[in-house]
Amino acid sequence: MGPALAGTAPAVLIYDDECAMCRASALWLMRLALAGGALEILPCRAEARAARFPQVPEAACLVAMQLVLADGRVLAGADAVPELLRRVRGLGWVAAVFALPGMRPLARRVYGWIAKNRMRISCSLGDRARR
Repeated sequence: MGPALAGTAPAVLIYDDECAMCRASALWLMRLALAGGALEILPCRAEARAARFPQVPEAACLVAMQLVLADGRVLAGADAVPELLRRVRGLGWVAAVFALPGMRPLARRVYGWIAKNRMRISCSLGDRARR
C-alpha cells in the first residue's frame, strides 16, 4: 500500500490537551501522518473545536479522543485507533488486527482503562510524556 490514504481528506483528531500523554500522542500521530496530510489535531477545549465541530461536545472529548472523518462521522476512543493507524505510513497493516475476532471489545476495555487513568499515567511518565 502506498501513502496512508493518499488523496483522502484529512481527519481531525480532537484530544485532551491538558493531558501530557494525550498531547504527546496526538503530536506523534500528526508528525507521522503529516507527510500525507492525512491528519489534523485539535485540542478539545479550543474555541475552534466548538465552532467547527459542534456535534462533538467537550464532555465527550474529555472522556475519549474523537476522530472526525471528512464525511462527518465521528469515531471515539478505541474505535478511532484503526482509522488513525490507516493514516500513518507503515502502520496501516496494524489496523487489520482490530478486525480479528475479539479484538474490538478488548481494545475498548484497554482504551477505557488508559483513558480513565490518563492523568495518573501522564504523571508517572513525567517529562517523557511532554516531549
